[in-house]
Amino acid sequence: MVSPYGKMGNHEMGPPWLIPMLSASYFIPCAVHGESNKSECNMFCLDCMGSAFCSSCLIYHRDHRVVQIRRSSYHNVVRVNEIQKYIDISCVQTYIINSAKIVFLNERPQPRPGKGVTNTCEICCRSLLDSFRFCSLGCKLGGMKRGDPDLTFALKLKQNRDPFFGGSESDDSSTPKKIRRTYAFNRLMDGLSIYSSNNDGAESSGDDAATNISPATLPNFNHRNARRRKGIPHRAPF
Repeated sequence: MVSPYGKMGNHEMGPPWLIPMLSASYFIPCAVHGESNKSECNMFCLDCMGSAFCSSCLIYHRDHRVVQIRRSSYHNVVRVNEIQKYIDISCVQTYIINSAKIVFLNERPQPRPGKGVTNTCEICCRSLLDSFRFCSLGCKLGGMKRGDPDLTFALKLKQNRDPFFGGSESDDSSTPKKIRRTYAFNRLMDGLSIYSSNNDGAESSGDDAATNISPATLPNFNHRNARRRKGIPHRAPF
């Protein structure tokens, strides 16, 4: 089984399933479930690295890493939240389609960049934002084939989280408990201070202090009187 951290193939050109995924044929009728309503092949298994298949074929890929290929402007795309778990997609421009962030699989040549364009894809010359170098995963692969040592598809392990305590998330979750303990401790200390002030500095042994420590008695409050409402005045009859 291929490692989810991006096991590199020959010359570190990406994981072994990357090129089969980019070159597979999608949105064609499934050879097995051609009569089904959902027979178009829009799934790809990263473990089998075979041909694309339809959603009815998922039963044959249990416990496998499968991504769904979608279409935008007649080009194949994949959602970022699906593919970024397996490869590093940095330097590739992402787009938002139907409220989801996606990335294109292959290059999309653009004959004439628009006016005022200052940055284009290094492979197919499509106009890009200034912070990106490629318009698709295939174009990034093309940049790696040129020998750029700064490009890679390998994922990097995050160093900002502690595997035993969960990093900053555990600290945030424990904050309410700390607040509750501090509040209870302050209530106890207030009771001790009131008790010591009532005794006017009288000395006592350790056993006496242990038996006499108790929080201050709260004043009695009549809830019946607090809940009573003034009635409507009635005029005496003539």
